[in-house]
Amino acid sequence: MARRWLLNTYYTVSTPVRWTMEQVRRYRRHEPVQVVFYHRVADDVPNPWTISTQSFAEQIDWLSQRFDLVSMAEAQYRIERGKNRRPTAVVTFDDGYADNMNFALPLLLERKIPVTYFVSTDYIRNGKPFPHDVELGQPLAPNTVDDIRRLAEAGIEIGAHTRSHANVAELDSQQLQHEIVGSKQDLELMLGREVRYFAFPYGQPQHLSGEAFQVAQQAGFAGVCSAYGGYNFPGSDSFHLERFHGDPEFVRFKHWLSVDAMKVFRSPSFDPELTAMPQVHERQECIVGERG
Repeated sequence: MARRWLLNTYYTVSTPVRWTMEQVRRYRRHEPVQVVFYHRVADDVPNPWTISTQSFAEQIDWLSQRFDLVSMAEAQYRIERGKNRRPTAVVTFDDGYADNMNFALPLLLERKIPVTYFVSTDYIRNGKPFPHDVELGQPLAPNTVDDIRRLAEAGIEIGAHTRSHANVAELDSQQLQHEIVGSKQDLELMLGREVRYFAFPYGQPQHLSGEAFQVAQQAGFAGVCSAYGGYNFPGSDSFHLERFHGDPEFVRFKHWLSVDAMKVFRSPSFDPELTAMPQVHERQECIVGERG
C-alpha cells in the first residue's frame, strides 16, 4: 500500500518533468518505440499473468490517446531511420491463451490496432495446458490451430514463442534449433505463410543467450522480443525489441510507458558475451514471476 502511494506521488510530482522531456524528445525526433506485452485477458481464474478485461480496455484507451499504435514492421522502420517524433507503441501477446479470443483480440481488431501474437506451438497442437498453470492448480485452455488460423486471416501477426515455452539459456545448439527454428516451421505449416517474429519465453536477461539470438537471425526472423523492460530509441538495434509488461496496476503501467528520465539515466549494460543483444536502455522490475 505504501509502495503504491509512493509510486502515485512520484508519478504525479514528476508529470511536469515528463511533459518537458517529451517535448525535447519530439523536437529532437528521438521518441522511443515502446512494446507492451500481455499474456491472458480474462475476469476469471486470476493469476500473475492475467489482466482483467476492464484494466486491459483502460490501458488500450490510454495508449490509443497518446501513442501511434503500429505493427512490428513499422516499429522497426521508425527505429532504423534514426528519427521518430511521434510517441509510438506496439501491442503483443505471449503464450497463446484461448481466453484472449473472447475480449482482448476482438477489441483490438474492432479498433484496427495492430497486434503480434506469440504462441508456443506444442500447446497449440496438442491442446494441453501450460505447465506453469498446472502447477498453480489452474489449468487453462491454450489456443487451437483453428484459432491461430482465424487470427492470421483476420490480420493478426502470429509469432513464434518456441515449441515448449523453453528457457533458451539452458539449451544446447541442437535444442535451440528444435525450439526456435522448429517453432517457426510449425507455424508456417499451420498458416501457410511466413512467420517473421519471435519472442523469448521468460525474456529476462538470465533467460537469453547470444547463441539463441544468432539462431533466430539465421532462421530468418525479422526481429525478436525480450521481456525485461526497455525503451527502443531511434537508431538502436531494431532486431531486438525490448518490451514492458502490461501491468495490471495502472499507475505502474503509465509510469513505465511515459519514459521516466531516472530510469533512462540508470541504464545498465548486460553481459558483453550476449553479442547479439544491444545495450539495455532500461531494466524493469518485472512482477509477472519472470515469465514471458
